[in-house]
Amino acid sequence: MRIVIAGGHGQIALRLERLLAARGDEVAGIIRKPEQAEDLQQLGAEPIVLDLESASVEEVAQRLEGADAAVFAAGAGPGSEVGRKETVDKAAAVLFADAAVRAGVRRFVIVSSMGADPEHEGDEVFDVYLRAKGEADAHVRGLDALDWTVLRPGQLIDDAGTGLVRLEAHTGRGPVPRDDVAAVLAELVDTPATAGLTLELISGNAPVSVAVKSVAGN
Repeated sequence: MRIVIAGGHGQIALRLERLLAARGDEVAGIIRKPEQAEDLQQLGAEPIVLDLESASVEEVAQRLEGADAAVFAAGAGPGSEVGRKETVDKAAAVLFADAAVRAGVRRFVIVSSMGADPEHEGDEVFDVYLRAKGEADAHVRGLDALDWTVLRPGQLIDDAGTGLVRLEAHTGRGPVPRDDVAAVLAELVDTPATAGLTLELISGNAPVSVAVKSVAGN
């Protein structure tokens, strides 16, 4: 498969690129900064330098031509101001999804956040973030041309992955290592029977492949 990842230098994306390249997929990561390219190349991924905050749908669609799947793993990141929650977590996700439609890429996986909700109330930065993620999810889920899956991890931690997770429509809150989020994404991309599902993810007792198979087709 050829898989294009938005937010290609993010902490989850770098882990995902390593996994996909290691299993023989052709993987490309969209990055903002040319100096990040070498990090992707060392993982076996193709760097695509493109700023999703200023690119057009057509420009992004050109980079998606020929892909079998697209993964949105970009994020403004902790410490970013309210404005970038709107331009990255929402607008860039909408742009990437619309570009996938234009390029004819059906399989689409978006990394969201537990608690994402377009109706979430509040004016703090995290409130704006949850609203932006929720609005992005809603847009993706409204695109009939995409075989979409929304993944909503719990609290992201840097502990080594265990390969054991809980993946369900509603898990309740809990932590999950970024390693395990990447492993689940790699399985989801390759499991189109999970299309149409919004899934929460935390650490648990099921091996990643078993967890994904158990929700596939539900």
